[in-house]
Amino acid sequence: MLNTQVTRLREKLKTLPLGSVTETFLDYLTVEAGLSVNTVLAYGRDLLRFTEYCHSEKVEKIGDILPTTVYGYLQKLSKLGLAENSISRNLVAIKMLLRFGVLTGLISEDMTDVLEGPKLWKKLPAIASKDQVFALLSAPCPDDPYYLRDKALLQVLYATGARASEVVGLKIKDVNLSIGYVRCFGKGRKERIVPLGKMAGQTITAYLQELRPQLEKQHSAGMLFLSRTGRPMDRIELWRIVKKYALRAGMPKNMTVHTLRHCFATHLLSGGADLRALQEMLGHADIKTTQIYTHVDNERLRSIHKKYHPRG
Repeated sequence: MLNTQVTRLREKLKTLPLGSVTETFLDYLTVEAGLSVNTVLAYGRDLLRFTEYCHSEKVEKIGDILPTTVYGYLQKLSKLGLAENSISRNLVAIKMLLRFGVLTGLISEDMTDVLEGPKLWKKLPAIASKDQVFALLSAPCPDDPYYLRDKALLQVLYATGARASEVVGLKIKDVNLSIGYVRCFGKGRKERIVPLGKMAGQTITAYLQELRPQLEKQHSAGMLFLSRTGRPMDRIELWRIVKKYALRAGMPKNMTVHTLRHCFATHLLSGGADLRALQEMLGHADIKTTQIYTHVDNERLRSIHKKYHPRG
């Protein structure tokens, strides 16, 4: 499905003057940068609209793109009612394309440093309390047809803080139940090892012994979590499962799969985990991304201040 969308995108790019260099850039993101199909498709969609705009402005070479060209496009997006986050994302894609032009010698001077997008507020991630998370983990009932699989899914999400794509991409060989860890492949296929708790390990063991053999088919490809048809589970099905049990557990309506990742990080920090260790477990390239969780755990900060500060 994704590959089909990429093919259609490339066909549209072929009709535009800047389409050729944009296609080469997408190849670079795939082969050299090792980005996922989802990420490449997102870059491609944003750049397709930009190349169409350049064509309408008679800009037919990447070297002819000026800061005024970029700002004119951003103003157009703003008039169309795009949110600041979306405009900033489009600017990132354009900057990446321009830097690629500098790298390949198609642009003589790098102007990306002078291109600025809208200033964004940093939003704190939504989290749930420990009691709420425990209620979610207990939401699957033994009467549910896929009880063991769903329970294992929820426990792995919370125990590892893995992304939805990482969990559905787990293979049986990626889980070491004797030592207690999972091997995740994150953005750019970067590999990392994340500890797995005893409770989650026990649930996975029960799932592998009792339910997965019933679901397994020839097309299961050694994947850990399978759909009812025996195919590898996808992210959409995972989101539906989490939403189903979140409603049953009385969780907030904005509860998502990623909320469990935020809860994993925040609860670890509140327990005294090291920020660098958390960065490694989450697979963040920059510790600044991990530091946002220190702002979420306000109660812990208040308690530390009250206990140790002379005037707390």
